[in-house]
Amino acid sequence: MPRLSPKSDREVGVMEELKQHTLHLRGERIVLRPMTEGDWDILLKWNSDPEVLYFSEGTNVTSWDLDMVQQIYRSVSQSAFCFIVEFEDKPIGECWLEKMNLGRILRKQPGLDCRRIDLMIGEKALWGQGIGTEVVRLLVKFGFEEENADAIFACDVADYNFGSLMVFQKAGFEIFSAVGQPPATKAKVGYDLVLTREKYYDMASG
Repeated sequence: MPRLSPKSDREVGVMEELKQHTLHLRGERIVLRPMTEGDWDILLKWNSDPEVLYFSEGTNVTSWDLDMVQQIYRSVSQSAFCFIVEFEDKPIGECWLEKMNLGRILRKQPGLDCRRIDLMIGEKALWGQGIGTEVVRLLVKFGFEEENADAIFACDVADYNFGSLMVFQKAGFEIFSAVGQPPATKAKVGYDLVLTREKYYDMASG
């Protein structure tokens, strides 16, 4: 399963390097380890695959060059925990938990600590095997139990990206809003989904 919201929806600043952290999140089959400056080769591979980008990007982009890939991830990392997803000790995707950066959501959640999850499974042979669901659950657990977030969102999930919608709904997310997309984009509607702290702990206790 590819990324759940497009990289192209954000303004990208010029940063010299990734902001580092030391967290490792371990699931039943996967490990989320810190993204580092040594990961550009695999990140470029995934971000140069038109089939992966069909699902991961809201625009019609079919490839990102190394300079843009570095700008995107370095910029995101300043306000996010960025991870590489490993399965059987091999990198198969990336993800992050980021402080909410969309005004349309922040205006409706004043004073709350809102975060967003983005992810990409870059190895297409592993799509549809439940890895995306495991990634989301690890990030959700970290976001609520360690970061004390009030709400965690998935943003701009395209209406044609059924796999991504199912992944979040399996983890308890509900549709927060439907956002009409510009005519030039592939999707007619992008969905914002949300899981609140209250619902997360209700599910955990039930």
